[in-house]
Amino acid sequence: MSYTNTPEFDIAVVGAGHAGVEAALACARIGARYGLNTALFSLSLDAIANMPCNPSIGGTGKGHLVFEIDALGGEMGYIADRCTMQSRTLNTSKGAAVQSKRVQADRRLYTDMMKSVVEQTENLTVIQAEVTEILTEETPDGLRKVVGVRTEPCGDFACRAAILCTGTYLGGTTHVGDVKKASGPDNSLPATGLTGKLRELGIDLMRFKTGTPPRIHRRSIDYSVLERQDGEEYITPFSSRTDEEALNAIEQISCYVVYTNEETHRIIHENIHRSPLYSGKIHGTGPRYCPSIEDKVVRFADKERHQLFVEPMGHSTDEIYLQGFSSSLPADVQVKMLHSLKGFEHAQIMRYAYAIEYDCVNPLELRGTLEFKKIHGLYGAGQFNGTSGYEEAAAQGLLAGMNATLYLRDMEQIILPRHSSYIGTLIDDLVTKGTNEPYRIMTGRSEYRILIRQDNAEERLSQYGHYAGLLSDERYNETLARTQAVQDEVERLRHVNLGPNSGINRLLEEKGSTPISSGTTLCDIIRRPGLDYDCTAEFDPARPDLPRKLRERVWTEIKYEGYIKHQLEEVARQQKSETTRLPDDVDYMTVKGLRTEAAQKLNQVKPATVGQAARISGVNPADVSVLLIWMQMKR
Repeated sequence: MSYTNTPEFDIAVVGAGHAGVEAALACARIGARYGLNTALFSLSLDAIANMPCNPSIGGTGKGHLVFEIDALGGEMGYIADRCTMQSRTLNTSKGAAVQSKRVQADRRLYTDMMKSVVEQTENLTVIQAEVTEILTEETPDGLRKVVGVRTEPCGDFACRAAILCTGTYLGGTTHVGDVKKASGPDNSLPATGLTGKLRELGIDLMRFKTGTPPRIHRRSIDYSVLERQDGEEYITPFSSRTDEEALNAIEQISCYVVYTNEETHRIIHENIHRSPLYSGKIHGTGPRYCPSIEDKVVRFADKERHQLFVEPMGHSTDEIYLQGFSSSLPADVQVKMLHSLKGFEHAQIMRYAYAIEYDCVNPLELRGTLEFKKIHGLYGAGQFNGTSGYEEAAAQGLLAGMNATLYLRDMEQIILPRHSSYIGTLIDDLVTKGTNEPYRIMTGRSEYRILIRQDNAEERLSQYGHYAGLLSDERYNETLARTQAVQDEVERLRHVNLGPNSGINRLLEEKGSTPISSGTTLCDIIRRPGLDYDCTAEFDPARPDLPRKLRERVWTEIKYEGYIKHQLEEVARQQKSETTRLPDDVDYMTVKGLRTEAAQKLNQVKPATVGQAARISGVNPADVSVLLIWMQMKR
């Protein structure tokens, strides 16, 4: 096969959204050590790391992903810190396991900064072109392997691995009432040539849908009647690279809350027949946990109002984002709906809301490494894999990039266990269970929530980033030192004894806790409800000078010690099945004793381990027992 362009590349990343950027940066940064060259293809260089859906990073479950991305060596958290306009930690009234950080980011600044990082990264070439075909060759094992990509208008480029990060551009179609057109997000060009070629390779594709709310002119809103929402007093950065003092010196902006009302709902009901969602013009499946406003009003008819968040798009623009008001209703209806809101009676729409349909892969086509089962060297990441959200996309792009470089170096690729991270949970859910709607991470999806908190992401994941070559020895050792400092302090507190005295008992009474009458440890004091690590400082002269973030980790480790121990025991019980590997080439229809449904599901998923097999819908404990007996007989 001949190629019209030089130089040749080792890895081609298709798409430069949040998945594509993290994938390309990971490939290039690791590649700089090992002589691997990466190309990042984008339909438009002006859309690199664009934020078309909302101007925020993090949120429930999603904030965990951003901390994990940073722990592995990714970029999203660091850039989000530098673009923060407001920071809030959600679920502060609940336990540490479900608390999630969310920042209001400057949309344009985020894109500009990420684009600058991409452009300045060695071993990374950025090319504006549409990838229309993945070029492959047959391999001795009867499968295929990546040998190049075909682009318009630039011709063919040789490569040995490719990562598909097409977002909502692949076969993109937008809807505003009766107006339907081929388009990517923000009225950009769609990718039209690749879908058919992927199907020719035998790849099973699906059709999903998402949407965006209208963007409102700032000066047309009456903020005096809205509910104000300020940022948190102290900002904990996403990234360990961020200067905490500088971050907390920023002047945070205010956001606001408004509610739909009876008139809003009346307008929607009267015009629901004009929504392409209900007229049958939209065929793609939308996200369950982020529905359009018309979908909310119909599905939750008992609710008198729905909460909407008024959030600025950036310091350099007057555009305001109205979270929770996404819609595909016609433009004239959108205006009426908007004007029915308190404070928005004279609001001016700058960008109308729209729904967008796009093509994505059935994630059951992928391994836990995010490599395609049928095609060596081809990976998928982001919304192409059936997920929603910038954070889910970036997490997958990062892992796909790491694994693509490991594949080219003939090293074992990374499959993150469920108990290791929300990234591991996300990917395991996708490749084991599949999805029939845009998948969104939530803390409720993990059975190991107390183990995979935001505060200990580095401790859990830095080893993987270091193994792949993304984290330098220096940064990895710094992480190990912070982890050791926390462990040492927890252990020290277990052996610091306090006798009853007026000072400690006065503190306990102030906190609503029972005074002590005999000696106890600082660990036991800190563990009590209403108390924390810092409140005992005056009674602990040997206390080390730890940074705020590490002090909070010490308190959490002590506070939830019993729960952590219980979950670690559960992980140990599950470990045998999670490490018992299944062969890739078995035809489960030939395994005697397996039910037909189970054999069919196992053949479709091709689980890597017995533990993964047990999580497949349609495979029951009896089927797992048959598998274990069959493996013993094979051995």
